[in-house]
Amino acid sequence: MKTKPQLSFWQIWNMSFGFLGIQFGWGLQMANMTPIYESLGAEPDEIPMLWLAAPLTGLIVQPIIGAWSDRTWTRIGRRKPFFLVGAILSSIALVFMPNSSAIWMAAGLLWILDASINVSMEPFRAFVVDMLPKKQQSMGFAMQSFMIGAGAVIASALPWILTNVFNLETGQSKSGISNSVLWSFYIGAFFFLGAVLWTIFKTKPYPPSEEEITALKERPKLKEIIREIINGIVNMPLTMRRIALVQFFTWPGLFLMWFYYSSAVSVDIFNAKPDSIDYDQGIEFAGLTFAFYNLVTFIFALSLPFFSTQFGKRLTHATCLALGAFGLCSVSFINNPNLLFLSMTGVGIAWASILSMPYAMLAPSLPAKKVGLFMGIFNFFIVLPEIIASLGFGWFMENVLGNDRSLAVACGGILLLIAAALTFRVPKSE
Repeated sequence: MKTKPQLSFWQIWNMSFGFLGIQFGWGLQMANMTPIYESLGAEPDEIPMLWLAAPLTGLIVQPIIGAWSDRTWTRIGRRKPFFLVGAILSSIALVFMPNSSAIWMAAGLLWILDASINVSMEPFRAFVVDMLPKKQQSMGFAMQSFMIGAGAVIASALPWILTNVFNLETGQSKSGISNSVLWSFYIGAFFFLGAVLWTIFKTKPYPPSEEEITALKERPKLKEIIREIINGIVNMPLTMRRIALVQFFTWPGLFLMWFYYSSAVSVDIFNAKPDSIDYDQGIEFAGLTFAFYNLVTFIFALSLPFFSTQFGKRLTHATCLALGAFGLCSVSFINNPNLLFLSMTGVGIAWASILSMPYAMLAPSLPAKKVGLFMGIFNFFIVLPEIIASLGFGWFMENVLGNDRSLAVACGGILLLIAAALTFRVPKSE
């Protein structure tokens, strides 16, 4: 078996650059979907169900795409066809999303957008293992976090930037969606496709052997893929099982932030109603703080390999999750909007680690020929708790929290703290 050559900083940069574009899709969605839904008339307790598209499409799409990409080889490589198809479909969905005229239309487009993003994103995780020797894989995942942070900084802040820097005319579309959000989605569509194309043209895939290429050209049947997924679930490595439990508590915590943070800032801190101009200003400010936490992610991500080497991957990840937990819980106690930047510092540190450390801990335990498959299965433990939150948190929000958006964000912080404690059960890895 050939030893993979070490890649330079710029080669790792180029192979990760497509993640910058993917984050335009995620960043615009996370910061603006709840405001879009509320602008179209949705109530707070209806929001979790309307977000169901994200985890459900991930549950279905990622393991299938992961297993399929493991067994694919084309003139442009194993993973690149999936990068390209997902980017094209995502960009189309981003253009149509802010033109939604009804809740059902926005929800339907979210399903299309999330499915398309997952087609691009899942092979990117496996791409790191394809291209890099084990010693550089932590750097590869950290670079992806860096790109995610950079893309999200711009995507989250775009509505505020367009209004306050470029003096875009304030106002709303016929469906009540602000002009700044509308144009942000258009710009995001362009950058999503452009960044993925950069990776496709600038990266030469590491080729398998001639025997492997011959086998890969035999297209797998769906039954075979499903059988392989079931077998992978039954035979998960111990390390993967333990990290999966950490993920099971981490991601619903993040999901609650994405459900309610933007509207919590607007309603609870700016004291605005969803149909007012003040509400739009609150949403833009929340987007600015989203951009700030992604800026923290952007800056902190490249230091993660150092911290994980000095203190171990487990301690590094647990500490980052705890900082994120305190950041989310603090939102309930804030009256001055500027203090949100302090809260989001903790969230940004946690986000940098969430996007890289679990994968860095997981990768050494996976069989090389089934990385895409196991990365897709690993996603189950992100999306299953999100589905539970989407289906059940609406009742909890209405009957226990009294539709208090800030308390919902704090519940997300508590879940992150539980995940931090569970990290210490993960076996140590090299």
